[in-house]
Amino acid sequence: MFLHVLEHTLEDTLRMLPFLYLAYLFIEYIEQRQGQRIEQALAGGGRWGVIPGAVLGCVPQCGFSAMAANLYGGRVITLGTLMAVFLATSDEAVPLLMAMPEKWPALAGLLAVKIVWALAAGLLLDTVLRPLLPAGLVGGYTGHADEVDCHEEHGEHSNIFLAALRHTISIYLYIFLFSLLIGLAVEAIGDATIAAFLASLGPLQPAVAALFGMIPNCASSLLLTQLYLSGTLPFSSVAAGLCSGAGIGLLVLWETNPSRKQNLFITLLLWALGTVAGLLLALAGL
Repeated sequence: MFLHVLEHTLEDTLRMLPFLYLAYLFIEYIEQRQGQRIEQALAGGGRWGVIPGAVLGCVPQCGFSAMAANLYGGRVITLGTLMAVFLATSDEAVPLLMAMPEKWPALAGLLAVKIVWALAAGLLLDTVLRPLLPAGLVGGYTGHADEVDCHEEHGEHSNIFLAALRHTISIYLYIFLFSLLIGLAVEAIGDATIAAFLASLGPLQPAVAALFGMIPNCASSLLLTQLYLSGTLPFSSVAAGLCSGAGIGLLVLWETNPSRKQNLFITLLLWALGTVAGLLLALAGL
């Protein structure tokens, strides 16, 4: 059984390597060459910063969520813009789906959901709900994107080709390991048993996925995406987990913002918004 699963895992993962490298090459270019412009776009948007926040947050790397947490703590951007970036942050799920051309329609659907939901939540927070928010919800820290980076080897002037290669190899090892473990679990437990367990969660499934997605590590988004690709997790639940997955943004917020009440409120709000997104998609039959 192990050799059978190993063979299929190698076949399924090796073919994605060229696409994975090209995806990370593009990400490295955006991160190293356009980071300052992105920070200025977020900071200069005011209440309408939710728009660049939702769009730019979809670029699959966690540096933008860290940048948004710093800018929010420094009273530069609004709560709506922060949540738009957090909800749109895609981490490693996007390059994984980009590496599989047959999944590009699913990727387009996921990005559309995240952008629309990020815009809706951000605008709602900054307009309708703004008078109801505590006056001291914002505060504490002023910083810049280059002070926090989820990948320390990405220097400002590092070679993007080598950096993309390092990142590709690192993430591929994650993908291979998760694919192998999921394949072994499916073979040992059985598709029907796994499907029955997930179905037994009922309306709790998006909530559990959203809670798992908040783990500040790319492993959570990779595992959620792998479960979706293997057919054990529906689109609605993986979307819930990926909407609540803000990369290291939450860690930066808890580290830099001294108000634990504010941080707890934002954390619970992010989980709730991810859960609601999954429930709405489930009701729509997705």
